[in-house]
Amino acid sequence: MFIISSQQMLKKAQAEHYAVPAFNIHNLETMQVIVATAAEYQSPVILAGTPGTYSYAGTENIIAIAGALAAKHKLPLALHLDHHESYDDITHKINSGIRSVMIDGSHAAFSDNIAIVKQVVDYAHRFDVSVEAELGRLGGQEDDLIVDSKDALYTNPQQAAEFIDKTGIDSLAIAIGTAHGMYKSTPKLDFERLSHIRSAVDVPLVLHGASGLTDNDVRECIKRGICKVNVATELKIAFSDALKQYFIDHPEANDPRDYMKPAKAAMQHIVAKIIDTCGSAGKL
Repeated sequence: MFIISSQQMLKKAQAEHYAVPAFNIHNLETMQVIVATAAEYQSPVILAGTPGTYSYAGTENIIAIAGALAAKHKLPLALHLDHHESYDDITHKINSGIRSVMIDGSHAAFSDNIAIVKQVVDYAHRFDVSVEAELGRLGGQEDDLIVDSKDALYTNPQQAAEFIDKTGIDSLAIAIGTAHGMYKSTPKLDFERLSHIRSAVDVPLVLHGASGLTDNDVRECIKRGICKVNVATELKIAFSDALKQYFIDHPEANDPRDYMKPAKAAMQHIVAKIIDTCGSAGKL
């Protein structure tokens, strides 16, 4: 089976002190580039999709394409639900073949977040599906989810331990000063908080909002315990900028087999860079 849970991927990364890159997918070309590049570098990889992505492309279509790409490249893939909030939606996608999910109850009060997540964990673990949850909130925008920076809450290390104990999650997304989207100013990451969280819990830790961070910041986060690094906006910008430039240079173009080539090449550069930053090459 080529579509797998992310649990063993992340446990291995935690033990060997690197991170698994998780790239948000948006279309066929994104998936092709991510999987081919990961196979070239023999890197584990997670394909992540928001609810909007699954609605846009169709859950069954995404699963079928991911399975075909995994088989072609002989690369086990974790196909992941990113920032999903609906229990019914998550269980439907698990029943369709998804084996890695993120239930995002971070908008709710602490006790309510626990209850929301625990319900998903109880269902998902029956089918060997790994579950990620988030404690604290990131600023910025992820699909239709918008959090003002003034309202973004950092993860409390003591709450993190209690949260994991009461929910049984397999990995925890933490808030240490990152944000969704590209940064308008240089982010100030709370590395000490990350170290405190790492000391307080034993599950793999996840960094959302890595697009736009310096390589040094990402590597420092991995050094302090991050095992999964999420990248979305950086890929979209590379893709769209290259596509727009192609049409500026070739206004007569009308064949996607031509104009998609530079867009895919631009994404390939980003994927290879993130794999290098995460230290995941050769870790299959």
